Amino acid sequence: MAEQTKKLTRKEKIEQGIEKAPKRKTARAARLASERQDVAKAILRNSPLATRKMRMVIDLIRGMEVDHALNVLKFTAKAGAEPVRKLLLSAIANYQAKNEDVRIGDGALYIKEAFVDPGRQLKRFRPAPQGRAHRIRKRSCHVTLILDTKEIED
Repeated sequence: MAEQTKKLTRKEKIEQGIEKAPKRKTARAARLASERQDVAKAILRNSPLATRKMRMVIDLIRGMEVDHALNVLKFTAKAGAEPVRKLLLSAIANYQAKNEDVRIGDGALYIKEAFVDPGRQLKRFRPAPQGRAHRIRKRSCHVTLILDTKEIED
């Protein structure tokens, strides 16, 4: 009877030199961590405002400097302006917690990314004529703000 050859595992192949060891991801992880060092993020989950209405507010401030964006949100009459303003203040606090030695007032902090995703929908029924019912969808949204610093050119 012929002897059955044992199938080698990947670890055994690497030990015998048949296969190369995979490259470690530590260099990439370190690079990504250093990129995220200056970036601060804040997320608002399940805001009870429709996605379309919140996007109108977010489009006003995307790419702006933080001080200017706070002023715009303070004087905007949209329903989503106040929650976004609080979220922006939270993102600023997150930035200060990460970078304690950097001053915010230098004007280098800006909104790098701002986007709105749809959240869950609450489905309710409203009475309709002749004993019927119409479905009401109460929409919510998730808002994400990412702050970063601009390179100051001298």
